[in-house]
Parts: sequence; C-alpha cells; structure tokens
Amino acid sequence: MKRTGTATLPLHGGRAPAWLFVRMKALAGEVIEYMVSELGAPETLSRFSDPRWFQALGCLLGFDWHSSGLTTTTCGAVKEALRERPYLGLFAAGGKGAASRRTPQEIEEWVERAGLDVSPRELIRASRLAARVDNNALQDGYQVYHHLFLFTSKGEWAVVQQGMNADTAMARRYHWVSSRAGDMIEEPHAAICSQSSGLTMDLTARKSRSSREIMPLLAAERPDKSLAQLLRMRELKLPRRHSLFLRDIDPRYVRKALLEIYERPPSDFVDLLERPGVGAKTIRALALIAELVHGTELSWVDPAVYSFAHGGKDGYPYPVDREAYDASVEIMAEAVRRARLGQGEKRDALRRLHRHLLSKETDSR
Repeated sequence: MKRTGTATLPLHGGRAPAWLFVRMKALAGEVIEYMVSELGAPETLSRFSDPRWFQALGCLLGFDWHSSGLTTTTCGAVKEALRERPYLGLFAAGGKGAASRRTPQEIEEWVERAGLDVSPRELIRASRLAARVDNNALQDGYQVYHHLFLFTSKGEWAVVQQGMNADTAMARRYHWVSSRAGDMIEEPHAAICSQSSGLTMDLTARKSRSSREIMPLLAAERPDKSLAQLLRMRELKLPRRHSLFLRDIDPRYVRKALLEIYERPPSDFVDLLERPGVGAKTIRALALIAELVHGTELSWVDPAVYSFAHGGKDGYPYPVDREAYDASVEIMAEAVRRARLGQGEKRDALRRLHRHLLSKETDSR
C-alpha cells in the first residue's frame, strides 16, 4: 500500500474574516461542482487525498499559504459548500475540535437524509480507525484535533485530518482515501509531504509488520509479565530514542489498560488499536517491549519528506483582491452552469479563469 499524504504547517491563531470565508465557501462550491460534473464524485473525492492538490485548493481560496489554518478553514468552506449541494453525491462530516466528535452522528444523518444505500457503520469505523492510526500507531508528536470525513453516495471515502504539536508550534495534516487505504494499518497514507519532526515511531510502516503481529500476543499475556519487562527496560541504559519514549509511560496506567485487554484478548493489531481505553502510551509500551525483548523490527523513520510554499491571506505574496475573488467565483459559476446545460464550453471558461488570475498576479507585482 502507498501512503496518501502528510503535511506539516505552523500553528497560527485567529480565524478567517467573515468576508473571506463567504467567498471561500462560494468558490469552493463552484470548483467542486465543476469537478464532479467533469470528473465524477469518486475522482473528485480522491483529489482530497493528495496533500499538494489540497494545498493548492487552499491557496486558490485565498488562505494562508503555509499555516495550519489553511486546513481547518478550507475544510470548513468545503463542508459548508457541500451541505448546500447534496445532489452532487459527495458529503462531508466532522471538522475541528467538538465538530470532529460529531462525525459519526453527521455520517448517519447524511446517509438517512440522502437515502444512501451504504452502511453508516462501516463509514464510521473507517473514520474512527483513521484517527486512531494517526494518533496512536504513528507516534510523531502530533495530537489529532481536526478530522474531516468525506464520502460519496457509493460509500467511497476520504479523510483530511490535522494534528497539533504544542511544543514545536506546528501542525501536521494527514490524508486518506478508501481506494488506497488497504487494511488501514500498513502504510495507508501515499505521497508524504511535510518537514520531518525527528523522532517518530511508525507502526504503520511495512518494516514494523513483525511488531504489529506480536503486540496482540503480548497484550494477551498476564499483565504482570509485560509490566515486569517494562520496569526492567526503564532501569536499563537504553538508546536515547527508547529512553525518550519510555520517559512518560506510567506503569500503573498501562497495567489498568492491559488488565482490560487480558480479559478479552485482541484478535489482531486492528482489534488492539480500536479497543476503548487503549491509547498511544499503551501501544508504545507494547511496541517497545516487542522490539527490545522479542527482537521485532520497528520503524523509527518519520515518513515526512517536504513542505509547501504558495501564497495567500496574510498578504503574501500579495493581499486577497476581493473584487478579483468575486470575479473568480462568477467565472466558475458560469462554467458550472454551462456544464449543466451541456454546451461544451467548460474548458474555455477555465482558460478565462486562468488568464484572469494571471493578470491579477502580474498587476500585484
């Protein structure tokens, strides 16, 4: 399986001004409607799994070129635009903070409201497992706080979610799409696009397969045996990376989680990952025991590769031109109207949009 993508962006405070968000929503709606008419809902959905395409969309909508706000605000605009266009067969649930916790409820509501012949339970499971993988199986120092779940009327899905690292004041974006996610635990994400965060324990790497296979077996052993190994490891002089990962693991809390698992042993790594109460520290403890005691391989390579640079809201490379923005929305709206009428002039409309944006960029220099 190939990864779908990760992006790392600096954390910025504040929110998009109302005048900008209204325009972002309008332009996002016209762009997505045009794409669905031209490419279909499944292919449009898959574009959200490409971090470079998503970054370009955020820049097109006029938001910060490199900040964490690009993710949350672009997703918000897309969600609001899709809310008004259920006829496209593309739906959005979730969002930032409390909105992310409403994802299961919103999935069920859309399935019922739109009369979709898909299983909301399967979609909800995919949503939850994607969050658990990026929080617990890929331990890169980022806590997921934003989760947008997109799905089609046929049940294809994509995830755009973002994690926060308060220590470095950076955010990392994770992209998923059902057609590439496989079993969701081995390299489920494809072109990794972000700056490296240094020390990372990647249980989703192909190299970590042996660790994933033995961890459910360790969890099924008597908790005191695993805890004895964990305490012994804490007393040994270990390589720096292991010492760092062991430092904040409290055996008392791990014991409580292991006791609950022991009473109903997990069948595999996915089952272990999905268990309520099994968080990042329990997963980390079992992974370290598997590697140091049982000799299984474990990847310590951050999958991040490179970051983005474009333009936007904060005045770089130039301030948002409201008049030009409104003209862009109207040009896209006209393209969509012509697509609905089947007049075959969509490409001409896009060429006009391209020339329009180029002229504004030239004028601003």
